[in-house]
Amino acid sequence: MSWSLHPISEFASLRYTWNNLNTEGLNSPLLDPDFVAPLLEEFTTGKELIACHTQSGKVDAMAVLAPTRRGAWHTLQPSQAPVGLWLQRPGLELDSLLPSLLRKLPGFPVVLGLTQQDPMLLPRPQDSSILRTMDYIETARINLVGTFDEYWSQRGKNLRHNLKKQRSKLENEGISLTMEILRSPADVANALAEYGRLESTGWKGTEGTAVHPDNAQGRFYRKMLEAFCARGLGKIYRYRYNDRVAAMNLCIKGRNSIVVLKTAYDESIKDGSSPAFLLRQDELKQMFQERHFDSLEFYGKVMDWHRKWTDDMRTIYHVNCYRYAFLAQLHHAVKGNRAAPKEVSEATQDA
Repeated sequence: MSWSLHPISEFASLRYTWNNLNTEGLNSPLLDPDFVAPLLEEFTTGKELIACHTQSGKVDAMAVLAPTRRGAWHTLQPSQAPVGLWLQRPGLELDSLLPSLLRKLPGFPVVLGLTQQDPMLLPRPQDSSILRTMDYIETARINLVGTFDEYWSQRGKNLRHNLKKQRSKLENEGISLTMEILRSPADVANALAEYGRLESTGWKGTEGTAVHPDNAQGRFYRKMLEAFCARGLGKIYRYRYNDRVAAMNLCIKGRNSIVVLKTAYDESIKDGSSPAFLLRQDELKQMFQERHFDSLEFYGKVMDWHRKWTDDMRTIYHVNCYRYAFLAQLHHAVKGNRAAPKEVSEATQDA
């Protein structure tokens, strides 16, 4: 059993191996090579490393790691990546993988962090003498079980009443609602330009963080969505009020789920309606009818509006592996005080 380290530029040559590991698990679209490759192209500095663990001549774990400062490494975690870039064959234990990787990394690191891990993809390990986990956020999903009418009847009265009232008001005002689904790679560039215009109507436009064709975020989403759409695994939902684009969702599909990566709506619409909610309702009607997925995943931090749509939550977590047990004990002591010392926690605070 051994770890090997490779420069980030070698991902293309390791792509097949990465894909095999992902498909042996739950085949998450967030760890698919078509998601990871453009992420690395746009959000790496060249200092990152690809780690491969080999046992009996076969790679059974991989990670993309970034140095945070002297003495700390963590899984690469751009804000566009909902989960940290770690893969392992089902059945392996982190407490047997992480200590040896920590000692293989350059610079004599004292802590290695796995950021934003989904317990559905990687079961949360027990704390040990050198391993500590931390809650990151709660995230939500909608289980697509039964019929839409059964699901809708379980939602709160306010949500059902408000959306019915909004639809009636818009109809009386002569506004027709249309949901389009874009699936072709050729549609992606124009769709993202429209999406960027929607984001620009709100706070992201004010802060300059909206998706734009010329920024790294825009280039990432274009390359990634074009690749997923070419495989029939990308969907861009576009919602119109008559001819006006009012809301959009950017989505990718995995083996059993569809992930909503980003949602935007026209915040200049001031008629009391919620384009994003109306789109979500029509999306779900279709998803329940088609039955192509088991769940719709949000992956963002649970907000009040998520709770209107689902009761299914789980906790995304971080893992820290320490070179020395006394550092893990120190982490545990300050964790009880709801704080973490910067010198031993940066790997999980960056996210």
